[in-house]
Amino acid sequence: MSKVVLFIIVANVLFSLKGFNDQLFFNKNKFQIGAIKNGEYLRMLTSGFLHVDPKHLLFNMITLYFFGDNVVNILGLWKFLLIYFGSLIFGGLFSLSYHKDDLYYSAVGASGAVMGVIYAAIMLYPDMALGFIFFPFFDIPGYIFGLGYLLYSIYGMKNSVGNIGHSAHLGGAIGGFALTLLLFPDVLSQNTKMVIILGIPILLLFIFEKKLSKN
Repeated sequence: MSKVVLFIIVANVLFSLKGFNDQLFFNKNKFQIGAIKNGEYLRMLTSGFLHVDPKHLLFNMITLYFFGDNVVNILGLWKFLLIYFGSLIFGGLFSLSYHKDDLYYSAVGASGAVMGVIYAAIMLYPDMALGFIFFPFFDIPGYIFGLGYLLYSIYGMKNSVGNIGHSAHLGGAIGGFALTLLLFPDVLSQNTKMVIILGIPILLLFIFEKKLSKN
């Protein structure tokens, strides 16, 4: 594992453990529409290092472990960081827009950043496959996992599943998609089919945005 991916995982673990044991710290740093509209913009960053519970933290960090190094290996340290934090901010902005009228809406999680890394990794390595301890006898294509994660996010947005930032997943995917094209435009000619496959859900999201909206 690259040092930068390890550092981000450790930072998420330490920040989340603090949040698990300190409700005041958790409430002060979580993503909340009303507080952000009142000028507490730092929450858009700090909320990405908090998690609802150990299971939520473990899932995000294992996913980052599987996909992160693939992005670092091709794009390098600084471009990986741009995609990670850019997707985190993109996810926050999307959530802010989607829930703009719900001042009490709150969420936490690195999911927006992780979703951006997933998208970047699949665009760069379209043939990648994941081997999970739960499925030891076969591998899951990376793009199946990524699209499945995105569909779950849409379901979570519509049904308000947990205190997880499902809308941030979608914003993170958009951020990861756009930033990868910007930072490594050759991917468009090298892996055209996968770029199109991953771009379709984003396009449909914009087309059916009003139907997706709770309002």
